Amino acid sequence: MEKYYGVAMIAVICVLILFIGAMKQKAEILTTFVLRAFAGAVGIYAVNGMLKSQGLEVVPGVNPVTVLTVGTLGISGFALIYAILFYRLL
Repeated sequence: MEKYYGVAMIAVICVLILFIGAMKQKAEILTTFVLRAFAGAVGIYAVNGMLKSQGLEVVPGVNPVTVLTVGTLGISGFALIYAILFYRLL
């Protein structure tokens, strides 16, 4: 009987270690997303200021859609937002 408790305890410890590893990976993904979204929002705000000073009225707003796009895609999402707006300008 004690042998089965030992095997069960080892199995529980293995599952716990796998769970901790999975949570660490998810936390890293979430941290990366939040940092990208924050940097993207600051970047959009800065580029909007530069475009307004040049007299261009093609500026995306900092809203949940743009922040999610930049947070998910990174720099390519940032470029995509401005590319869509410049395409509409043509």
